Amino acid sequence: MTDGRAWEGNIKARLYERVRERGYDSLTAFAEARPTASLLALADELGPDDIAAVQVFSGLVAEAERSHKVTRLVRGQLVRELSLRLPNGWPAVLDDENRLKVAVALARWSAYTPETHEERAKKIGDALLATPPPPGWLPRGPDDELLLTLLPDEEA
Repeated sequence: MTDGRAWEGNIKARLYERVRERGYDSLTAFAEARPTASLLALADELGPDDIAAVQVFSGLVAEAERSHKVTRLVRGQLVRELSLRLPNGWPAVLDDENRLKVAVALARWSAYTPETHEERAKKIGDALLATPPPPGWLPRGPDDELLLTLLPDEEA
């Protein structure tokens, strides 16, 4: 968690300097090497005192837009939220407690979904609740077979 220094100086330069220090040529490559890490965990790894999770996500969105891979980013963010909120995978029973956990994961994912994909994200959340995946399902990356079925790549 930052102490406010994340908003001082050249944020983008600091972010990309930290990524390069770790041997990656892009923020996307850094994040995809850690597909289940939360945005906060990614930010903490890059700089616990001066990098914020929202800065990491903003950089990821910018790179995804440039490379026409926003849909992949959206799938990847769902993986991150599910890993954080449902560490044991999709619950076998959607009782009140588990339904709340799933709803929080989907709501957090939706909050980080770019506007271009908001409607699709809502439909995917509805589909996952209407027809739940197998108990224990927990995607390990954006290329998960079920995720690709729910949210296939469309960008040119």
